[in-house]
Amino acid sequence: MALIVHKYGGTSMGSTDRIKNVAKRVAKWHDAGYQIVVVPSAMSGETNRIIGLAKEIMADPDPRELDMIASTGEQVSVGLLAIALQALGKKAVSYAGWQVPIKTDSSYTKARIASIDDVKVSADLAEGKIVIITGFQGVDELGNITTLGRGGSDTSAVAIAAALKAQECLIYTDVDGVYTTDPRVVSEARKLNTVTFEEMLEMASLGSKVLQIRSVEFAGNYRMPTRVLSSLTDPLMPLAEEIVSGTLISFEEDTNMEQATITGIAFNRDEAKLTVFGVPDKPGIAYQILGPIADANIEVDMIIQNQSVDGKTDFTFTVPRGDYNKAMDVLNASVKEHIGAGNIIGDAKVSKVSVVGVGMRSHVGIASQMFRTLSDEGINIQMISTSEIKISVLIDEKYMELAVRALHKAFELEAA
Repeated sequence: MALIVHKYGGTSMGSTDRIKNVAKRVAKWHDAGYQIVVVPSAMSGETNRIIGLAKEIMADPDPRELDMIASTGEQVSVGLLAIALQALGKKAVSYAGWQVPIKTDSSYTKARIASIDDVKVSADLAEGKIVIITGFQGVDELGNITTLGRGGSDTSAVAIAAALKAQECLIYTDVDGVYTTDPRVVSEARKLNTVTFEEMLEMASLGSKVLQIRSVEFAGNYRMPTRVLSSLTDPLMPLAEEIVSGTLISFEEDTNMEQATITGIAFNRDEAKLTVFGVPDKPGIAYQILGPIADANIEVDMIIQNQSVDGKTDFTFTVPRGDYNKAMDVLNASVKEHIGAGNIIGDAKVSKVSVVGVGMRSHVGIASQMFRTLSDEGINIQMISTSEIKISVLIDEKYMELAVRALHKAFELEAA
């Protein structure tokens, strides 16, 4: 009997009526002979509400205590879904992450999964039960509840699917698949039937909100087939129709790759840029700047070091916008005086726009076409980064949507 893991997002679990619809969909799959494990998120808005309460009491709450309270949203969801399935006559049992257990490190609010014990879940499945496990959370070696960071339920679902050797992981959300770009920005955006793991990893890292990047990493590391579908369709739609809907993240490049140069346009509004002027141009200087940033648990994205002039250079990098003030404090407190740098400036009103596609490997001129398109729209490029299958630029935030629309048209992504 094949095992399928279902993951449902907060919108899918947003009300008791929607939870009942999730139960009907899950029951349909179970009736078709599949073993089913479900990983739901907290009800839409619940995690924000809980964290907001904590911050009403203290501006910077202890991360351990934040994880303690933030984990409760998913516990409500799994219990309600189990009850909804039982109301349909199904044997269902719910577990919190610590009951499985899902073992993590102790990086509160950003924990990483170390292992998943499949013994209890496998035994329940063998007895014909539908197993529902909280997403987003686990437990460290000392028994403390941890959370995986925002969007962590996607990661939980794919990791559980890998641990249980599932046939496929189905990510049900409020969109019906992965698009060439955000349809809210470009109305002509087209849904993709398949996308390669590499492309999805780049798109997730570049700001696509369909899947959390760590879930894509898990999918790639364990070669777990993952499909993005809509939970807002008829829950009783024929299984044969549902199983091929949405977008499949595959591990084989499309045979028509030569014809599909660019797969999609990704963008991220959540960017901030920091520049350290007058940095001594000597070995180890990049580490001296970015080491304290890493120690503060701040992720760095794009990096540029300018040409040396009279033994000095300027060093620019980007961080998530939410970490901008923290990063600036770190630079001023532990970097500026230590390395003998000049001024430090920042800009929290920048955005990143990227073109992504495995076809870039076999095509030339992608960068020049991208840069020409932006130039024609009067958009200045502040930073550039590349990989084998993507080109990213940092631009002024006010031009982001214009850039996305122009690039989507330039690369003819609206065409089937």
